[in-house]
Amino acid sequence: MSNASPSLDVKSFIDRRGITATQWLVVILCFLIVASDGMDVAIMGFLAPSIIQEWGISRAGFGLVMSAAPVGLVLGALVAGPSSDRLGRKTVLLASVLAFGVFSIVAAFTQDVSQLVALRFLTGIGLGAAMPNTTTLLAEYIPERRRSLLITVMFIGFGVGSAVVGFAAGWMIPNFGWRSVLIAGGVLPLVLLPFLVFFLPESVRFMLVRRFPAERIAATLGRVCKTKFAAGTSFFAPEPTVKAKRPIGVLFSQGYTLITVSLWVTYFMGLLVIYLITGWLPTLMKDAGLPITQAANITAMFQTGGILGAVLTGWLMDRLKPTLVIAAAYLGGALCVFGVGGAGATAASLPLWMLAAGFFMNGAQTGLNAFAPACYPTMARATGVSWMQGMGRFGSILGSAVGGILLGMGWGFAGIVSALAIPAAIAAVTILTGQLAARRVPPVAEALAHS
Repeated sequence: MSNASPSLDVKSFIDRRGITATQWLVVILCFLIVASDGMDVAIMGFLAPSIIQEWGISRAGFGLVMSAAPVGLVLGALVAGPSSDRLGRKTVLLASVLAFGVFSIVAAFTQDVSQLVALRFLTGIGLGAAMPNTTTLLAEYIPERRRSLLITVMFIGFGVGSAVVGFAAGWMIPNFGWRSVLIAGGVLPLVLLPFLVFFLPESVRFMLVRRFPAERIAATLGRVCKTKFAAGTSFFAPEPTVKAKRPIGVLFSQGYTLITVSLWVTYFMGLLVIYLITGWLPTLMKDAGLPITQAANITAMFQTGGILGAVLTGWLMDRLKPTLVIAAAYLGGALCVFGVGGAGATAASLPLWMLAAGFFMNGAQTGLNAFAPACYPTMARATGVSWMQGMGRFGSILGSAVGGILLGMGWGFAGIVSALAIPAAIAAVTILTGQLAARRVPPVAEALAHS
C-alpha cells in the first residue's frame, strides 16, 4: 500500500468544478472595483464644460487635466504588474483602491489647474494598478470554460461605472456643482475597501509560484472552492518552461515578443478611440448647441452599449476563436464610429449610433482584457496584463489630449469622430495578424494551453 501524500493540480481542480458562492463573490468584488475605476476614469469628460466655464481656461489648456490621469494610469500599470507578481495580487489591489479613492476626494478641493493636474495624476496611478490585478486574480480563479464570459462580465463594471457617473453628473452638477461628483467618485471605492480586505482571496497560482506553505494554499483554495483537503496534500499547476528570471523578461523572450507587441498596439488603438469619445463628446455636443444634461446622457449611451457588447463578446470567445471575435468587434466599432461622425451632433439617430459604437468598441476592448491573461505564464501574468494596459494607456493619453488640440485647430464633431474609424480598424488588423503569428511559436502555444 502506498503512503505517498496526495498531489493536486490546482488548474484542473478549478476547471472541472462548478463555480462556488465564494468564486461568485470574487466576481462581484472585482466587478465593483472595475465599476469604481470606470466612474473615475470617465468623470473629467462630464466635468470639463463646467470647469472650463468656472475657471475660464481654454479647451486646449484643459487637455492637460484630461491627460493627467491617463499618464498616472501608465505609471500605475507598469509598476503594479511586476509588484503584483512579486508581492501578490490582493496586496497591490488593496493599495490601488485606497489610492484612487483618497486622491479623487482631495481633487474635489483643488483651486486651480495645476493642483487638479497633480491630483488627477496621483488618482491615475491608483487606477492603473487596479485594473490588471482584478483581471489576473479573476482569471486564476474561474474555470476555463467560463473564463472569458465572466471576465467580460467583470469589465461590464467599467461601462456601468462610466454610464452611472454620466447620468449622475447630469443631475449633480446643476444641483450641487462639479466638485460633488469627484467626492462621490472617491467615497465609493473607500466604502468597498473593507469588504476587499475580508473577503477577497489571494491567488492560489501566485502562492504556488512563490512557494507558499502547502497548508496556507490548502486553506485558501478550500475556502474558495468549499472543500477540505487531506493532510499532507501537495499542490501544483502546470506551467510552460520559462528561461527568463524576471517577469518583465518573459514578455520579450522565447517568442512572446510577437504576442506582446500585438496586444500593446491593439490596446493603444482601442483606448485612443474610447477616451477621445468619452472625454470630448460632451464638449463637442455642447458646442453644437445641446444642453450639458442631454450631451452627458447621449455620451453615456456609448458605455451603455458597451455593457451589452462585453457580454456577447465574452460569450462568443468561450465558443469561438477569441482573436476572430475581438477583431470582428473592432471592425464593427470602426464602422459605427464612422456612422456617429456622419450622423452629426444634433441628429435624432445619434443615441442609437452611440449605443452601437459602444457595443462594438467596448466589447472588443473588454474581450482583449479577457484574452490577455491566457497569453502568459503565471510568473509573468500580472506583468503581461498590466504592461499591455500600461503601454496601451498612451492611446488614452493621446485621445485625451488630441481632442483639445483638434478643437483648437477648428475641427468639428464630424471630422474628429469620423477619423476615429482609422485606429479602430488598425486594432482589428493588429490583433488578428499578431495573434495568429504568435500562436505558431511553441512557447506561446504552450502558455495558451496551460492558461
